[in-house]
Amino acid sequence: MVMRDKIVDVASYRNRHHLFEDRTEAGEYLADMLSQSGDYDSAIVLAIPSGGVPVGLQIRRKLEAPMDLLITRKIQIPGNTEAGFGAMTMDGRVFFNQELLARLRLNEEQIAEQTEKVRLELERRNARLRDGRPLPQLDGRKAILADDGLASGFTMMAAIDMVKRQQAAEIIVAVPTAPLSSIDRIVDSVDKIYCANIQDSGSFAVAAAYRRWRDLEFEETLNLVRSPGSNHG
Repeated sequence: MVMRDKIVDVASYRNRHHLFEDRTEAGEYLADMLSQSGDYDSAIVLAIPSGGVPVGLQIRRKLEAPMDLLITRKIQIPGNTEAGFGAMTMDGRVFFNQELLARLRLNEEQIAEQTEKVRLELERRNARLRDGRPLPQLDGRKAILADDGLASGFTMMAAIDMVKRQQAAEIIVAVPTAPLSSIDRIVDSVDKIYCANIQDSGSFAVAAAYRRWRDLEFEETLNLVRSPGSNHG
């Protein structure tokens, strides 16, 4: 394990693929990384649905910390469900990837349409996954933001913004895999990043870190959130 300032990664995992069987195994690995340093008495795990929920659950169990959901979502490129040109928080703040938008040449109507779709989906998810509750009080607490990986990093950027505005004492990002470029995008906004598998060359896909990968269905995520071990709410 190598620590460079705020970034904690695993040197032997750098630029490797298919390291984790699934999100649960990746979460267990991250939980072990976190447990080797720091005091988590005041910590709360904030998992980003959907993929971050099984990862966050393993961290919550290892650290014996409460868990809640931090619902942010990418704003999808029209006709492409996998890629986004920004992200939105569940309270409506938007973060655009201006460099990508310049290349896409979307008009204002297209941007507004995609943004509105995400706003409505965030409302639906917050109502069903969190019963519409406000975020827990984070003032003076250590917030651990968990996801199954970073792609562009804009979804995590939105999550970090929400936590900052809730006055968290410390912000820790915990993801199994990420490109170095996305880590660089968020590193100045957080106190620590734990990422087992950093990719610093070639093309990147979150799925490449996993041997078994598929999108989680909404009902699966809901069942995980409501499971006895989630300590959610």
